[in-house]
Amino acid sequence: MWTIPIELEIGLRYTRSKRRKTVGQRDGFLSFISGISMAGIALGVAALIVVLSVMNGFQKEVRDRMLSVLSHIEVNAPQGLENWEAVSNTLASKPHVLGVAPMVSSQGLLSRGESMRGIAVRGIDPNLEGRVSDLPKQFLAGNIQDLKAGQFGVVLGSQLASILGVKMGERVSLLVPEGDLTPAGVMPRMRALKVVGIVDSGHYEYDSTLAILHWQDAAALLRLHDPTGLRVKLDDMQLAPQIAPQLALSVPQALWVSDWSRSNRNWFAAVQTEKKMMFIILTLIIAVAAFNLVSTLVMTVTDKQADIAILRTMGASAGMVQRIFLVQGLAIGFMGSLVGVLFGLLIALNIDVIVPVIEALLGVQFLPRDIYFISQLPSDVRLSDVVTVGLMAFVLSILATLYPSWRAAKVRPAEALRYE
Repeated sequence: MWTIPIELEIGLRYTRSKRRKTVGQRDGFLSFISGISMAGIALGVAALIVVLSVMNGFQKEVRDRMLSVLSHIEVNAPQGLENWEAVSNTLASKPHVLGVAPMVSSQGLLSRGESMRGIAVRGIDPNLEGRVSDLPKQFLAGNIQDLKAGQFGVVLGSQLASILGVKMGERVSLLVPEGDLTPAGVMPRMRALKVVGIVDSGHYEYDSTLAILHWQDAAALLRLHDPTGLRVKLDDMQLAPQIAPQLALSVPQALWVSDWSRSNRNWFAAVQTEKKMMFIILTLIIAVAAFNLVSTLVMTVTDKQADIAILRTMGASAGMVQRIFLVQGLAIGFMGSLVGVLFGLLIALNIDVIVPVIEALLGVQFLPRDIYFISQLPSDVRLSDVVTVGLMAFVLSILATLYPSWRAAKVRPAEALRYE
């Protein structure tokens, strides 16, 4: 018949620290300190899981909104891509490629009256754009089919239209850097455009700087006959860094192939740096709880010196005594880590419900729509983060038990019982 090891039984009993009539207050205080240590570990683990989940959710939300406007992979030819249909067919036949569409990219200055704004000019094919982006679904006014070659219509981002005070059907002036040579010198090229649509991608940066034309109109403004590149959409955006080099081998060497992670490298690097710093900062909360666990076990060792001495005189080895306090520390660390993981998952998975309730109770809005481009706090729980945080807290708990348990093993029975 299997029996519980004596080290495990005594260690768990010390963790509970049941009250006794003679030393009830002292044991109750030790039990309280153990509970505080466990709560500290749980709080640190839960906070770290929630913060990492929110940062993952924020990164995913921004990335998805970026890629609703941008493309997974771009093939660029600034001077124009001849035979772009053939290159497009070649790319479309490759694995993981869902769609390919032509584009024209440039910079410009958009003006209406006294209002002026530097913008990104993008030329698209209305019939093919739906294959590579969500632009056709983002129209607040108008329709993507209103962009017709030769009519020089323009679709503006919602924020850009608001900044310029432009409405549907009104005209704006577009100034492009390519100039015309005149007797007076090089004059910037200007063209009046009619607003035929307004889009809202949910990303402020693009909605405030994006002007979309038919690619043939954009090419005509730049004195080009062909698009300046191709946009490629994959069945899995995460594969873009691996697929882009493969596609580069199937197109002429003069073309430059880039993926979304490279185009927005600085932004994603900044987010990753912030995530690492938050991980380090919040890990300190768990470290403080681990130090608290050290003090708890040291106090327990000091209080239980008589018990330790009796066990030693009854034949218990120093290793057995050490294992007793290891069990106590590991029990506190394990329970704290487990409770923290469960509590953190509960909050992270229901943060879309919890935050609105808190906002309603306090009468505040954490993410005002007019300041941030998202109005709800996103959360993306990842198993790797949860496992890493839980294991890290448990390992810190193990390290915190080493010194107190070693000290307990060094207690000398004669000295401990001298004043008992």
